[in-house]
Amino acid sequence: MGKFQKKRGKAKPTISTASLPDIIFMLLFFFMVVTVLRESEEKVAQSLPEATELTKLEKKSLVNYLLVGKPVQKYQNTYGTKPQLQLGDKFADIKEIPLFIEKHRSKVNEKEIPAIISSLKIDGDVTMGIVTDIKTELRKSGQLKVNYSAKKRVD
Repeated sequence: MGKFQKKRGKAKPTISTASLPDIIFMLLFFFMVVTVLRESEEKVAQSLPEATELTKLEKKSLVNYLLVGKPVQKYQNTYGTKPQLQLGDKFADIKEIPLFIEKHRSKVNEKEIPAIISSLKIDGDVTMGIVTDIKTELRKSGQLKVNYSAKKRVD
């Protein structure tokens, strides 16, 4: 009976870290899929007009955003305080609208080209002359679906 000995000094087994990389990659892929990155920096200040009848755009990938307003504070030294047109991530002239539309059409599937919408995000203080010039250029480039962005009116 004296042959049985207690095992002393043995440590408990460590936790296995073999599945740790799998968990990290699952979290990484989850956040990559869920995160939405801003496509462009807004360089113009806008206070959108208010409206009561609004509809939400379904496919945001088919929307061209044309922003018009006064440049934000950090760009006022370069561009002044007159309303400017922003196409994508840069200031542009109204004559550059057809090229901007064509670049977007080249990125879209051919079947979805008729569903492309141009969304005008225009500051409430901008004169109608600039809006008319933009609409004329859109019409010349064959872009007839135009949307005006607005905020929901709170009654």
